[in-house]
Amino acid sequence: MSFALETAPNTENLRRVAIEPLSRVEGHGKVTLLLDDDNHVHQVRLHIVEFRGFERFIQGRPYWEVPVMVQRLCGICPVSHHLAASKAMDMMLGVTLTPTAEKLRRLMHYGQILQSHALHFFHLASPDLLFGFGSDVAKRNIVGVIAAAPETAKQGVLLRKYGQEVIRMTAGKRVHGTGAVPGGVNKALSRDERDLLLKDIYQIVGWSRDAVHLVRNLFEKNLAEYNAFGRFRANGMCLVSASGAMDLYHGGLRGRNADGRILFDHFDYSRYWDVIAEDVKPWSYMKFPYFSAMGADDGWYRVGPLTRVTSCDSIPTPLADRARTDFLAYDNGSAAGATLGYHWARMIEMLHAAETIKDLLHDDDIVGTDLMAAAGDRLDRGVGVIEAPRGTLIHHYRVNDDDEVTRANLIVSTTHNNQAMNEAIRKVAMQYLDGQEITEGLLNHIEVAIRAFDPCLSCATHALGRMPLEVEIVSPDGTPRDRLVRDANGRCQRT
Repeated sequence: MSFALETAPNTENLRRVAIEPLSRVEGHGKVTLLLDDDNHVHQVRLHIVEFRGFERFIQGRPYWEVPVMVQRLCGICPVSHHLAASKAMDMMLGVTLTPTAEKLRRLMHYGQILQSHALHFFHLASPDLLFGFGSDVAKRNIVGVIAAAPETAKQGVLLRKYGQEVIRMTAGKRVHGTGAVPGGVNKALSRDERDLLLKDIYQIVGWSRDAVHLVRNLFEKNLAEYNAFGRFRANGMCLVSASGAMDLYHGGLRGRNADGRILFDHFDYSRYWDVIAEDVKPWSYMKFPYFSAMGADDGWYRVGPLTRVTSCDSIPTPLADRARTDFLAYDNGSAAGATLGYHWARMIEMLHAAETIKDLLHDDDIVGTDLMAAAGDRLDRGVGVIEAPRGTLIHHYRVNDDDEVTRANLIVSTTHNNQAMNEAIRKVAMQYLDGQEITEGLLNHIEVAIRAFDPCLSCATHALGRMPLEVEIVSPDGTPRDRLVRDANGRCQRT
């Protein structure tokens, strides 16, 4: 597939280098670089080359099917889409959930946060952090982590397994469950199921604390590199509760500029379009959201763990809140502004998820049987917003009098981060690739920057960092000058 490049001075005299496909991310994408004859970087772009079409093909379907259909967007974070769509339909039906239904949804959601953060950090990101960005590609994967740090790898696997069990018991299945429905939930949690989850939750909390300490230790050992790696200033957006605390299930929108000044706070997400606009570019299937008051050039922002941990006023669980305080204070706040700070913030959120699960399991409402609320005044639209593992997720639907969906707009977390990811890889390319001979290790630096955001392009976790890769430099007249190939076994050779 080819993409048109935006007009730039002397573009015809630049060489194009492509990283395709990206590895150890969910889905398929590529990065292109434009270089001059001295290998100086002039342009770097992240391209999303998939087209899914969910917003179109759910049109005409009855609204009650949507929460089950849209979660097929992803096999890694289906719960997030499942709940965001259910929340949108709650609004459309004028529903206020029963206490049991809301707490069961929260339990499902925090199980999703726990398993997704464990999956990303231990399986996808830790090989780079433990072994080094340019380390031997043969061991820079989860298999290498198991060999070098078996206890760390084991904890990562069991953390994810526990989160998946929480999902199974609340949604009916570990992947693509049906637990949330418009107006409530369709599955109660039995006392035996609660007791089974309670049996291991304190160990899960302990392992989550260990993961926070692991990331902090990595920062302490690599402070100069981690702080400088792909660093840039950005606006940010997340949900916060009425008190300003972190709330990953519900709340109002908070937007801050790059200096930390609040632009809007506790904003009603049912009118998100009053503060967010979307731009399109010819070289990507992913849109470019921005704060409408600031314009497309200056209003782009980032979402996700780093923004949530630094933008909220507190975290409503004690261990995670202390970890947040340490993170914000570390080295005069340097980690809180670093792109790789996403990993530290992600583990703080995983700890918060574990603590929240513990608290919910001790709440007697969680084993209640009042699962569905009575419908209220029917609206013709519904908006559901939730903090997915990767950031703010927006589902917006219109429904006609025949209960059919007539319009859908989904702004997923990775879409919010689109321009921020492009900025991160541009910074990294200038720091590490500019003027250098291409190597697999240097190319991996760009992928490391993308992985910090944990983008969900679709789902490709089975690749183990060994997806085939071919990079070619050609002269302005099309003559090949340099070519590096990485095969499916991770071996690189220049041809």
